[in-house]
Formats: sequence, C-alpha cells, structure tokens
Amino acid sequence: MMKKKKKLGLVLTGVLAASMVLSACGQSNNGANNGAAANGSGSDDGGAANNQAANDAIDTSKAVNLKMVMLGPKPADYDQVFGEINKQLKEKVNATIDAEFLDWSDWGQKYPLKFAAGEDFDLIYTSNWANYNDQSNKGGFLELTDDMLAKYMPQTWAAMPKVKWDQARVNGKVYMVPQNQSKEFTDKLILYRGDLLEKYKLQPIDSPETYQAYLEAVAKNEKGMTPYGLEASDTKMHNLDKQLLLQKNNWFSVGDTSLAFKVDDAKGQVFSIYDTPEFKDLLTYYKSLADNGGWSRNALTNKGDTTGDFKAGKVASMSHNVTALGGILAEVDKTHPEWKATLADLTPDSHKSAAISTQNGIAIHATSKEPERAMMVLDLLQNDKSLHDLIMYGIAGTNYEPVGDDKFTKTDKYGNFNSFSNWAWNSPLNRVDTTYPQAAQDVEKKWAAQVFHYPLETFVFDNSKVLNEVTNVGNVMMRYGVPLEYGLVPDTAKGLETLQKQLKAAGIDKIKTELQSQIDAFLAKQG
Repeated sequence: MMKKKKKLGLVLTGVLAASMVLSACGQSNNGANNGAAANGSGSDDGGAANNQAANDAIDTSKAVNLKMVMLGPKPADYDQVFGEINKQLKEKVNATIDAEFLDWSDWGQKYPLKFAAGEDFDLIYTSNWANYNDQSNKGGFLELTDDMLAKYMPQTWAAMPKVKWDQARVNGKVYMVPQNQSKEFTDKLILYRGDLLEKYKLQPIDSPETYQAYLEAVAKNEKGMTPYGLEASDTKMHNLDKQLLLQKNNWFSVGDTSLAFKVDDAKGQVFSIYDTPEFKDLLTYYKSLADNGGWSRNALTNKGDTTGDFKAGKVASMSHNVTALGGILAEVDKTHPEWKATLADLTPDSHKSAAISTQNGIAIHATSKEPERAMMVLDLLQNDKSLHDLIMYGIAGTNYEPVGDDKFTKTDKYGNFNSFSNWAWNSPLNRVDTTYPQAAQDVEKKWAAQVFHYPLETFVFDNSKVLNEVTNVGNVMMRYGVPLEYGLVPDTAKGLETLQKQLKAAGIDKIKTELQSQIDAFLAKQG
C-alpha cells in the first residue's frame, strides 16, 4: 500500500448523447513489433523508475474497481487472464478492472446507448471507426490534457510520438489514449480457397472480374457453401465497398455521410459517393453477384461468425485487413493445408493507407469517478511488459508461448482470450507471431511501398453543427443504400434514384457544405 498523500481531484464536464459509427475494424495481434520515436526521453529502466516515483507521489490508498467496456465477445478465459491482470494492477496502483463486452453483431446499437442512458463506467474502447469523433464532440469522453497525461501516464507520455497525440485531437483536444503502433494497414483484401480456384480452372484473383468468376463458380458448384461471407457488422460502406470503391479509386470516405474526397486532390473537393458513375457501375456488379448466389440473400439480417465459418469450410472467401486475414491464414494452413488458402488484393495498383493512431484506443468516460486511476491503469497496460503481455496474449503457457522478448507462438487455447478489441493497447511491446504467414508479410512489404500520405490524412470532421443531418443520412444509408448494394432491390436504377432523393431530403447537401468548409480551413492552415 502506497503512502497516503493529499488527493488530487479533477473537474469533469460533459453532456451525454448518442451516435453510431459502423465500419469494419482493423484487428489482430499478428503484425510486427514496431518501434516508435519518443515524445520525451523514451521508456527504459530509468523511465520505469521515474514512473514508480511518480506513482509514489499520487494517492492510491483507496482501492478502486474500474468498469471497462470492450468490443467483441467475452473471452472464454476472461476470469483467468483478468484475474492475473487484476492481481498485478492491485499491487502496482491499487486498482482492479471489471470488463463488459459488446458483441460484434450488436455493438453498433448498444455502444451509443450507454452514453445516452448515462451508464456508470470508466473506460471504453474507441477509434476513428467506433464513435471517437462523435462522442468527443458530444461530451461523452473526458478531455486528457498534457498535464494530466504527463502526471498520470508518464510512460505513455514519454513513449508516444507527438504526432500520434496530434492525430487524436478533436477541435484541438485529446479524448483518447491512442495505440502506439507505427505500422497497420487499413486497406482490405480477400482470403479465399485456392483449391477451389484450381478445381474450376480459374485465373488467380487480382481484380473484381477474376473475383466474380470465383464467387459464381463456387455458387454454381459448391452446394451448401457461401461464396462470400459477410461480417455481422459489414454494413453501410462495407468491406467490398472499401476495396472496389475507395481503394480502387483512391477515395477517402468521411464517417457515416456517404461523402468522400480523392486523396490525391490537393483541394480536397467533397462529393457524394452515391452520385458517381463508379458507384452506379458497382451496383451492376453487386446485382450480378447477388443474382448468381455470390452471397446470402439474408445479408441484411446476418449475424454469423464469418471467421468461424471460413475455418469450418462453410464460406469460400472473406474480406478483412491483412493482419486479421494473416492470422486466419496461419490457422487454416495448420488445420486444412489442402485448401491452399490464399490472400488476394483486388486493387493491387492503388494507393495504400496506413492507420493513424486513432485506429484503436481507449477513452475515459466523462462521468468517471476515478479518472486519475484509470489513466494509471492505461499507462501500465500499454507499457508494462508483464501486463501488456497479459492483455494482448493471455497467460503464458496457456494461451501462448513466449519466444524471447518479442515473439510468441499461439497455443490451441489462444482463441480463448484473443477475441476482442485488445488491440487498443498496441505498442512497441507487441510481440511478433512466429507463425505469421510469409504471404501476409509479402503483402505488407509490397503495401509499405504503396503507402500514400496526403494533406488531409489527419483531418477530423467536426459534425456538431450537422448532427441531425448526419443521423438522418445514416438512417437513409441503412434503409435504402444497404439493400441496394447487396443486390436486393429488383430495379437498381430506380433504387439509386430513390436513395439519392432520400439523401437530399435528409440533409446531405448541408453536411457537404459544412464538411467542405472545414476541409478548406484545414488546408489553409497547412499553407
């Protein structure tokens, strides 16, 4: 127990409101261990000693239990792993954690309701695809000032490059502790069954056309197998859209608005994706796939486990980021090498995007009664080697086998813990999976040379002036856009016309004007 000192308080302000951002996430812990430029002197043994000295100067005499909300299903080994995490946290900062898990199939609905209902919790996963901007603007998250970060998170403050904090700013303020990882690709690709490609004498998949031929061959000949597996949260701008619209055309979409800009457009001119000839052509592609059995006709109500279905041979292909698919590929190669599972880039010549720091992170609820201790816990989970290993990989010898200081091998119980958004704590302490496939490494090497940095890369849209319109547009996208894209609307042309009219009625033009104004101001400041 640390010596009692005068307790320091924080004034918490904020209003609670609901919003929802649905997108596909970047996940998995299979990527390389990446170093980072230090914000200060960096973390080493001396940094750990300084951190201990800082903790000694903070009153931790009162034991606290923090409530944390994460995305994904509750891990089977939650009790064992968090039992050990809490044992160490209790010793180091006199705190413990109780975690709640929002399943992938319904987190989008439940997440904003927690803020709207004023639920009692301290920590919550967030990202640029999971409500970060919206809840920051709504007052759902606690602002983290430089002084607070330096005092209560000294290791993170020293290790995190300044640019990563800058990327996490909303209206100049930081509301999350972002991941501290230098390399993570946000682009999507395909994982498919190479044995089926050979069986039907098809061309290797490297384009929308070759992929269509594969899907239709599977639909025609492999009864009981779904050609393309949809993610439970694969709605609005789904994973195929990301490849066949955004990646192919080098576009960047802004939140849940259907608005986008070209990354190589120096002026950042905003347009609606649904008004483009590219989208109109893509609808023809989607309709053909749907009519020929390319995916389930129950797409709108899908709540299945695509990863599990692929591993079980029920799905012939799926889409995600390279690290997630690399991990699945490693497992499938072990259990079903005869499937010849293969990664495919449908847009091999396009620009590639590296994730900014807000791709994953943790925020503190604006109403948390223990924000100081919450920050101290986050500091340890991202930077303390023992705790970082636990939160990222589970229990050594049970969920994984450590290999040296920076590598690991999965056991058959690895999946009993790594099923949720623990990538919030990505840091230079991440271990490298010794079984991470060479094919995935080759993709990453190729993509690294194709990464395109552009002026609006760190731009964050403040939608506070158009909140109602953003909500209305999101509802229109779900009601009219998603069925259209899944090929479930008989008359595609009429469906698109209806979608466009509904978007105008919902206020898309007002959002576009506000977005363009902010982009113009952002670019002007950059000179």
